[in-house]
Amino acid sequence: MNTTDSEILLELFLALDAPEGLRAELIEGEILIELPKDGHHCHLVSALTDQVWRASATELQMSENKGLRLVASGNHPPNHVIPDVTFAPEELRLFRGAPSWMEPDGVAMVAEVTSAKPDRDRIAKRHCYARAGIPLYLLVDREKSQVSLFGEPHREEYTEVHLAAFGEPLALPAPFGFDLDTKPFL
Repeated sequence: MNTTDSEILLELFLALDAPEGLRAELIEGEILIELPKDGHHCHLVSALTDQVWRASATELQMSENKGLRLVASGNHPPNHVIPDVTFAPEELRLFRGAPSWMEPDGVAMVAEVTSAKPDRDRIAKRHCYARAGIPLYLLVDREKSQVSLFGEPHREEYTEVHLAAFGEPLALPAPFGFDLDTKPFL
């Protein structure tokens, strides 16, 4: 994709007015439109956010479906990704007054629950988050019945990964500092 095509794609995406209930993302040069999430997806997001809210060692801000503008690869326009949940230290007040598409500076962790196209969460979004330098990426993989915590971003990948089957605890490092109980994910 040449620069002109990239600029046109970005303009089209930013002008897109997705119908109510749908969300649009621009990932690696592809515009993606998603349907509303199913109840199981919502349950898992809720179980995760409830635990983080109650057990985190640090006061955190959380935002569901917050648009992040991330570095692209190659000649693609910037990625515009909407994680299921974005976490940041409360003291930074990142979400107060933030635009629809904010930069990821200060984000401590993003979390995704797999949806209709799980490889997008497993691969494409993981690369986007690593390239942006987001310290932690938590993936709740419904099809594999496991939680993956990716850490130490380097270029397009995370150099550390910790896995836990649903039902097993998963240690979340600072600023969270607690073991995530994955039994509610069963």
